[in-house]
Amino acid sequence: MVLGIRAGEENAESLALWLEISGAARGAYTYDMWFQQALDASPDDSVTSDGGLTVVVAASSVDRMAGATLDVGETAGEPGLVMLNPNGPAPERPAVQGALEDLPGTDLSGPVPQRIIDVLDQEVNPQIAMHGGWADLVAFDDGTAYVRMLGGCQGCGLASLTLTQGISVAIQDAVPEVTAVVDVTDHASGTNPYYEPAKK
Repeated sequence: MVLGIRAGEENAESLALWLEISGAARGAYTYDMWFQQALDASPDDSVTSDGGLTVVVAASSVDRMAGATLDVGETAGEPGLVMLNPNGPAPERPAVQGALEDLPGTDLSGPVPQRIIDVLDQEVNPQIAMHGGWADLVAFDDGTAYVRMLGGCQGCGLASLTLTQGISVAIQDAVPEVTAVVDVTDHASGTNPYYEPAKK
């Protein structure tokens, strides 16, 4: 399909298909695709050739397009090109309504809270982001980390398992000063909990 489209371009044989992530919408990346001279690629761009077609992925998009496949699918009932990308943007964090005035230790600038935040950002959130969720540290006091789960984790039936076997273990392994991890999420107000049908 791409070669057929390219055939209508001037100097078609010298043109590469260029790909770049242009933004994000509805939890997935959006893309720009165009034909341009392959020789215009910079050393940081990813350049591959196969079947008479050279593909250039812009340097700014290379990491986020690792493992992606350009395929033929249907758009509005018509055949078209579809990008199948195992990577996706981080879920947007909506403003959290309500304060947690009753919690002690809401100053998170100290070294221990900062190490907990690092564990959440680097180890925990990349994993639960696959289900559209994330976890934030909202307070730390006397060895107890108070964690709020949002997005797909808020209201999810497996949230307690995620907390006890995932989040707590990761935090306590990396930050021995933490003796307990408490979930302070208002799960009843979750609007988009992650749900996976039971496997038969």
